[in-house]
Amino acid sequence: MKNHVVNEKELRYIEFLNREMDKRHHTSLEDNLQYDLLRAGDPRAVEESEKILYSGLQGHLSDDPVRNARYIFVCGATLASRTAISGGMPSERAFNISDLYIQKMDKLNTVKEIQKLQVDMFSLYTHEMAELDKKSVFSKPITLCMDYIYHHLHESIPVQELASVANLNASYLSTLFKKETGITISDYILSKKIEAVGNMLKYSDYTYAEISSFLNFSSQSHFIRAFKKKKGITPKQYREKYYEIFVDEYGNRKGIPPSTLL
Repeated sequence: MKNHVVNEKELRYIEFLNREMDKRHHTSLEDNLQYDLLRAGDPRAVEESEKILYSGLQGHLSDDPVRNARYIFVCGATLASRTAISGGMPSERAFNISDLYIQKMDKLNTVKEIQKLQVDMFSLYTHEMAELDKKSVFSKPITLCMDYIYHHLHESIPVQELASVANLNASYLSTLFKKETGITISDYILSKKIEAVGNMLKYSDYTYAEISSFLNFSSQSHFIRAFKKKKGITPKQYREKYYEIFVDEYGNRKGIPPSTLL
């Protein structure tokens, strides 16, 4: 009998894939309602989540019940984090919650335990959304910009484009962004690109030129210099230290499109 615990690389792959493709496994009105309620910080979101989770309509991703529950959990964590971000939660906080609960889930071994933890995760997101207005870290315009940057790292992101997203004047947005985050918009974008580079170096075998091109660096030399400045080591040294190949449950390597590793 194979061990059905999903390893970290597999979980990360599913999470990255869902962030990029926004894949939904349940698209009923009830499903939309639970995320609308979560965004509003309404406690009824938890009730809706339980109703849908235990309905058995969350999708079939594996013939093994426990593995299927794990996949559904990661999909749910991804959707909850993105919903929270769209409602104003800082992306770093939203993804930290997702990562924390995925790590907890990976230690569980029954469908019942995994589902219970998923409800608990949904409850935490809902509670934090309810508290968000009382102690918001970033304003809504800045949060919107951060979320936009996160999903468009492989493109050029002019300040004017972000200004349109935030519905603000470009000059004012730049000043506001620096005031709230402590860094410029360009520095923030670069830091997020470097995080994405780290994922691609660790979980894929794409060349440095391919990574540089995909993330829209001006040149491969710029990509290498920027990475070393942020991480303290070169991309080559980083890959040698952390490189991992994603394999499926049968030991076969799965190709990972670069767009899923952002």
